[in-house]
Amino acid sequence: MKITLAGSLGHIGRPLTQELVQKGHSVTVISSNAERQKDIEAMGAKAAIGAIENVDFITTAFRGADAVFCMVPPANYFDHNLDLLAYYKNLGNNYAQAITQSGVKKVVNLSSIGAHMKEGNGILQGTFYVESILNALPSDVAITHIRPTEFYYNLLPQVHSAKENGFIASNIRGEVVNAWVSPTDIASVIAEEITSPLAGHKVRYVVSDELTYNALAKILGEAIGNSDLKWITLADEQLTEGLKAAGMQPAIAEDMTAMYAAINSGLLYEHYNQHKPKKIGTLKMKDFAQDFAEAYNQL
Repeated sequence: MKITLAGSLGHIGRPLTQELVQKGHSVTVISSNAERQKDIEAMGAKAAIGAIENVDFITTAFRGADAVFCMVPPANYFDHNLDLLAYYKNLGNNYAQAITQSGVKKVVNLSSIGAHMKEGNGILQGTFYVESILNALPSDVAITHIRPTEFYYNLLPQVHSAKENGFIASNIRGEVVNAWVSPTDIASVIAEEITSPLAGHKVRYVVSDELTYNALAKILGEAIGNSDLKWITLADEQLTEGLKAAGMQPAIAEDMTAMYAAINSGLLYEHYNQHKPKKIGTLKMKDFAQDFAEAYNQL
């Protein structure tokens, strides 16, 4: 198959490219960073260097592909001029135009847990609109929306608190169960979907592990040599003010708090709990704990 991937060689893009190339597919990787070209080609893929803000560029990169993978790259939450929702909508529209103009009929889109919610999901609101934009494409375009749960590496900012304060914290109760996922497990699911026959629109959740925050703190604590590491629950206002103090754009800080509040209430995971995947990933919190410990030891 001829497959074009957005996302460069990031946490998901690298293992995804490796898997598809190893299975004999002709892979083109889109990247905005010209310095990535050598790495992409060294993996046996072709590089398409350009900006996904440019519809003509994406259209050219997509043309002739049997299937494409779309994703909205992470935004800079510390940019006080960023309109996060507009950012998602603009890129969603760009992908839709490029898919239409290139004639691609098979699409896998990286979405997120919470994308079923038009509001109440905080910083994830944009994923709802990207899904809606792509779902408005003609019916002969098959689409799978991949909805990962929370990424393990979202815990890495907690390393400093673990070392300096002896606890990790958010506005979520310690007994709340959250679902976590490894980018490598996400890549495997994307590879499976993009190389399988598709029809219509489909949502597929991806998860690697489920556990309470208290259990999470215990696993991470053991990895860093602090069996007393605790999970502390903050008030919503405390979390928001802490994020603002760190330099995050105030509106995004509020939306970040709202997202975690939706985990705390269970609202964010209602649809996931009704449509849990039969097969879960292989990389568990104990595996990620080694990465957490490495970052901890480097401080």
